[in-house]
This record gives sequence, structure tokens and C-alpha cells, in this order.
Amino acid sequence: MRNMVIGLVVALFAISSGSASELGTTLTRISETGQFNIGYRVSEPPMSFEDSSGNVVGYSVDLCEAIAAAVKQKLDRPDVVVNYIGVTAENRFDKVQSGEIDILCGATTMTLSRSERVDFTYLTFATGGTLLSLKENSVANVTALKGKRVAVVDDTTTIEALRRVLSGLLIDAEIVPIASAQEGMQMLDAGDVDAFASDQVVLIGQVITRESGKEYSLSQELFSYEPFALASTYDDAEFQLLANRAISQLSRSGQIAAIYTKWFGNFSKNPPTILRALYEMNAIPE
Repeated sequence: MRNMVIGLVVALFAISSGSASELGTTLTRISETGQFNIGYRVSEPPMSFEDSSGNVVGYSVDLCEAIAAAVKQKLDRPDVVVNYIGVTAENRFDKVQSGEIDILCGATTMTLSRSERVDFTYLTFATGGTLLSLKENSVANVTALKGKRVAVVDDTTTIEALRRVLSGLLIDAEIVPIASAQEGMQMLDAGDVDAFASDQVVLIGQVITRESGKEYSLSQELFSYEPFALASTYDDAEFQLLANRAISQLSRSGQIAAIYTKWFGNFSKNPPTILRALYEMNAIPE
């Protein structure tokens, strides 16, 4: 009888362990802690930022909140608490790798080299690097940076792309590495730099949410291709599938168009052609 009881306990433990392992690293961690941690860039409107009331909002945040809802449904845990953790360009991938955050929201470009460290969802946005300058001293394109100073957030694909372009065109311009988009705008407003280089969508966000009274000029030239995606723990197929299913559902239902209008409607009523194509590609059937 004693041997039967021990055997039953062992069998139940094996079943329990097997069920937990099927969830994958991220979902198991969320199930055990009751916490879902969203990492976000603090000042990158309209992708992710803190509004005037201190709430974490933005296009990417809305996508992450849809994924949070899918997590609660998958685990049958409506009590899971969603936390928001601010990250920087420098530490964001470290926090994903360490498990401190479960998903990274913001303006994050998916690259093959970054895919060696973290996993990425389906693409969520497509943009490119460009230049913002004060209207009174407009910088029309990269060529016009000759002899000028340009601020760029360090540890980003944008700074790497701009360096390559300037080098390839033999343009002598001074790149000024900075820590955040907010710092870039402050330097531009103060005249400490002639231009601020970043992803076009980030620059648009800075302009439409800024109340400095300054008039800006946005270059129409894109010097890089920046496909955005949400980053999560490397080699976690279960969570990756869950996140992609949520993104597909937003595309199939048309909710993604409403999210675009919510954050970009004042600037552009309809998504660009490349973004509409991306939404269609993401509308993968179940």
C-alpha cells in the first residue's frame, strides 16, 4: 500500500511538472509570480511614453496590453497583475534576457544580430531613420549635414545606420550620441545640434506631443529601414506563439487599424501602403 501511495505521488508530480514545462519559461514565470512585466521606453511617443498623468501609453503599449489579456486567458488567471518597467536603449535587451521583463514595448527594430539574444514577434510597424531640424535652419537630407552636428540616441540601429551612410557618402558631420529622444529634442531646441536623427515615427511623435512653441522641419528622406517588433525571452516558442496569435487577432479583426488611428490620426488618417501590407500579412488564420 505504501509503495502504491509513493508511486501515485511520483506520477502526479511528473504530470504537474510536465504541464508547467509545456507552458515555457515566460508563461511558467508569470503563472508562478502572478506578475506580467511590460518593459517600455519612457519618452518615445507615440510608440510608448508616459502621458501627463504618468500613465504608460502608446501604440506598442496597446499591443502589449492585448498580449497581456491573451496571457491571462491562456493561464485562466484574470488576477495576473500587469506591471510597467521603464527601460533605456542601453539596458532593454539585458532586462529581457534576465527575465526582469516579459515583453519589450516601444520603438524596437528587429535585426538578425539582436535575434541571437532575444526573440521577436511578428513585425508591428515599419519606418525608417530620418532627420528633424528647426524650420528656421532646415536640414533637408543627409547630404545637408556636412559640417553640422546631429544628435542620435546611442545603442540604436539608427546611429549605426547614420554612421554608415555618412561614411559611404564621405560627409563630414559630427554625430553626438545621446541617451534619449527627450534629450535630443532639448538639444535641438537649444541650438546645441543642427538636427536630431531618429526613426521617422519617433520624430513625428516628439513633434505632435511637444509644446515648445518651436517650428520643425522633418526630412522626407529615409536613410534606413526600421522594422519594429516586440522582444521577448529567447527560444520560448510557447510565449512567442501566444504573442503572435494576439497580434494576428488584432489584424484579422481590424482592431489594429483603430489603434493606428488612435495614435497617428492627427498626423495621418490612413496607414502608409507598407504598413497596410504588413497588417494584411499579419492577419494569419487560426
